[in-house]
Amino acid sequence: MPVSHSEDVRAAERQDFLHAAGWGDAAIAAFPGDASTRRYFRLEKAGVRAILMDAPAAAETPPAPDNASPAERQKLGYNAVARLAGNNVAAFAGIANALTGRGFSAPRILAADLERGLLVIEDLGDALYARAISAGAHEGTLYASAVDTLAALYRCSFPENFDAFGRTWRVHAYDRTALLAETGLFLDWYLPRFAGRPSDDFRADWEGAWQTAFGTLGAHAPGLALRDYHAENLIWLPGREIDNRTGLLDFQDALFAHPAYDLVSLIEDARRDVAPDLAEPLKARFFKAAGLTDRPAFDTAYAVLGAQRNAKILGIFVRLAKRDGKTRYLDLIPRVQAHFLRDLAHPALQGVASLVRTMIAAGKG
Repeated sequence: MPVSHSEDVRAAERQDFLHAAGWGDAAIAAFPGDASTRRYFRLEKAGVRAILMDAPAAAETPPAPDNASPAERQKLGYNAVARLAGNNVAAFAGIANALTGRGFSAPRILAADLERGLLVIEDLGDALYARAISAGAHEGTLYASAVDTLAALYRCSFPENFDAFGRTWRVHAYDRTALLAETGLFLDWYLPRFAGRPSDDFRADWEGAWQTAFGTLGAHAPGLALRDYHAENLIWLPGREIDNRTGLLDFQDALFAHPAYDLVSLIEDARRDVAPDLAEPLKARFFKAAGLTDRPAFDTAYAVLGAQRNAKILGIFVRLAKRDGKTRYLDLIPRVQAHFLRDLAHPALQGVASLVRTMIAAGKG
C-alpha cells in the first residue's frame, strides 16, 4: 500500500523532532497499534533506549476548555464531555512530571514538541504486568505492588494544574457529566449490536437510574485517578526500590475521582482474569493502606464505579470493532459482561439492573 502524503509529512515531522532532540540517528521500530490514535516507536542508539510518542492533535476531538459548561462540552465532542485529554501531549508530560517528582515510576520526559504532539520518553521496558505474569512472575506480588502504588497515589497531594515545557494542563473532577456520558456508550454502541437504538424514554430512565447510583459516591474524598489502571498499562520493575516497582503508563486522562475507581479498573480487568481469590484481599489491602474509613460505603462505590466502567467498556469495544475495524476487542466482551452483571447485583444499582433485565427480556442483550 502506498504511503499517503499526510503520512509522509508526519514521518518528516517525527524525524525533524528526533534530530533536534539528539535521537536522529537512532534505530526506530514501531509498536503494534492499540485502541488509541497515538503511535509509539522504540528508539535505540549506542545501547540506550527511549520511546517516541506520536500523538497528532488533529486525530482526536479537542479536550474541554477549563471553564466549559456541560452544554459547551457537548458541542465540542466526546473527549470534552468525558474529560479526556485526547492527543494533548501536554497532559501526559505534565502528569508524568508530577508523578516522577513525587517518586512514582512514570516515564521521564526526555524531549517534547507540544505543538506537534511529539514526545521522547523514558523506556520502562517490556515487562507489562500481563506479560510478566504469563512468563511466571507471581501474580499476587505484582498486584499487591499495584495496590500499594494506588494507595500511595491517594495519600499524595496533587495540584489542579500540572506544568510541562511552559504549558499548564488542568486536571478536573470526574464529574457526573463525564460519568453519565460514558454510560451512554453502552446505549449508543453495545445495545444496537443486539437490537435497534433505545427509545428516548428508555434513555431517560437509564440516565435517571445512573444518577441515583452516582449519589452514593460522596463518602470519600477524591484522589488522583489515572483512569486506565490495568495489567497492560503497568510495567513490572523488580530492580527498583520496593515502593517503586510498579511502572505507570497511559495516565494522560487522569481526573480527581473516588479512590475506588482505579482499584476496580485493576481488579475487574477487561483483558485478563485476575485470580478470584485475590479480589477481596486486594480491596482490603487498599482500604487499609489508603487510610479510608466506612468500608460499606467504599464497597458500594466500588460496585457503582465498576458497573459504570464496564458499561463504558462494552460500548467502546463494540465501537472499536464496528467503527474502527478492530474486531479483536469483541473477544473480550464476555469477560466484561460478567464483571458488569456481577456489579449490578449490588443494591445501589437496582435501578440500572432492572433496566438491564428489561433489555434481556426483550432480547436486547
